Amino acid sequence: MPADDQPRVYAIAMRQRFRGITERQGVLWRGRAGWTEWSPFLDYDDATAAAWLAAADEAAEQGFPAPVRDRVPVNCTVPAVDPATAHRLVAASGCRTAKVKVAEPGQRLDDDRERVAAVRDALGAAGRVRVDANGGWDVDTAVEALTALDRWDLEYAEQPCPRVEDLAALRVRLAGKGRSVPVAADESIRRAADPYRVAELEAADVAVLKVQPLGGVRACLEIAERIGLPVVVSSALETGVGLAAGLALAAALPELPYACGLNTGPLLTDDPVAAPLRAVDGVMPVPTQDALVLDEAAWSRCAAGVRTAEGWAERLARVRGVLGARDTEGPRDGGAR
Repeated sequence: MPADDQPRVYAIAMRQRFRGITERQGVLWRGRAGWTEWSPFLDYDDATAAAWLAAADEAAEQGFPAPVRDRVPVNCTVPAVDPATAHRLVAASGCRTAKVKVAEPGQRLDDDRERVAAVRDALGAAGRVRVDANGGWDVDTAVEALTALDRWDLEYAEQPCPRVEDLAALRVRLAGKGRSVPVAADESIRRAADPYRVAELEAADVAVLKVQPLGGVRACLEIAERIGLPVVVSSALETGVGLAAGLALAAALPELPYACGLNTGPLLTDDPVAAPLRAVDGVMPVPTQDALVLDEAAWSRCAAGVRTAEGWAERLARVRGVLGARDTEGPRDGGAR
């Protein structure tokens, strides 16, 4: 068993395929301020992963800003599953808001319709349904799909198209058709060289912020202050350690008008945290960082094999070199690395 200040690599199976993966991997270690997580997806290059490492270092060494709330409303997340499974997931979640994955490769709009209809039925008329296409549509397809899916009264559509210019065009097209489906930007903020271009082009109604991809809680707070859009905080499919950082961001925002996408722990089959962070009646408590403790029995189940651990150790060393060079050059994009 490694010492707490030494990286521990985890590999945890997903309950369903999500974002094209069936296993979530990452690294945990304990710094002066507490436990931290670094878990950039395996298809991300070292430059992209450097922002994730900046976030991990911040959590480990600086901790989190003071909260203004101790509970955060959250949505449940529905993968691209069949309607019966979607209904069951929502009904069992206790949440009053659901985010539904759509535009899944290999599926059709009819699959999205049936899934969204099942989610609406599970929530009832008072619940809120949002969809997430992960940039899977072009503008024409997005107009067609959102016109069809808005039958079930969408709260918003997250990243329906890949490019920020496409999001701006989509909003104009939807308005021209008399459709008032709000657009939320995710990848157009966290994977963009300039996260503020979304606001400049009037390409979104909502900003989705994720702590690791954007370089930490403080970088996200700066973006939230400058971007001038209501904010939703979402996870990057982390363990309870990473989710705590997302909850810290949501807890520190001056305003939190939407339920956040932080109840993603149930998508993993296990969690090394002694008290996994889960929603109860659609709300998650905000833990103090010193309350995060690893369960060693759970860790024995979550620990990655030797080859996987070696691969992550090599990746961490490379990315730390990239981050060190970037820090020498100074922050870019207003500090939103």
